[in-house]
Amino acid sequence: MSKQAKTLTAEELRRVLDYTATRKHSIRNRALVLMSFYSGCRVGELSSLTYIDVVDDEGKVRDEIRLKAENTKTKEARVVFVNAKLKKELQQYVNSYKPTNTQLKFFYSQKRNSNGYNANTLTQFFHYLYKRAGIYGASSHSGRRTFITNLASKGVGVRVIMGLSGHKNLGVVQKYIDVNDDMKRKAVELV
Repeated sequence: MSKQAKTLTAEELRRVLDYTATRKHSIRNRALVLMSFYSGCRVGELSSLTYIDVVDDEGKVRDEIRLKAENTKTKEARVVFVNAKLKKELQQYVNSYKPTNTQLKFFYSQKRNSNGYNANTLTQFFHYLYKRAGIYGASSHSGRRTFITNLASKGVGVRVIMGLSGHKNLGVVQKYIDVNDDMKRKAVELV
């Protein structure tokens, strides 16, 4: 079995965000990282998003982002629900980035009017971002894995987690959940 992506603690996520604040494209990079952690999207799903997928005609971030079947691993359409924290972060990015063509990718690459990242270049982006922030063992899948683990630690049912993550197999979701001592402490207090 291959080694799984590291789940990040709140402190490690803060370290990544602090690092992004010091770099070029900091608003975009912060939005990318938090989209991964707060939505649980796969890197291929993030790289496929277009501006119009995320932003409505009035320039506001949508409450629900519809992933097209051709852009998901399972080839089934899915809705990503945007919580208040993520919506605020994405709106800050939207306020700084308004392409003339709304069919362009939501996350531009190095040039604002480019067609953005593909899954491979976004995977590399996350690899180097975590490495430079001093987070070892993290990858483009860390946000997704952390999202799923955080939901489980808050007592969210596995069927809801499956619906949010787009997984069809219970066993796969269970492999994503990184059980830690804090989760165990909370569990024994329920007895």
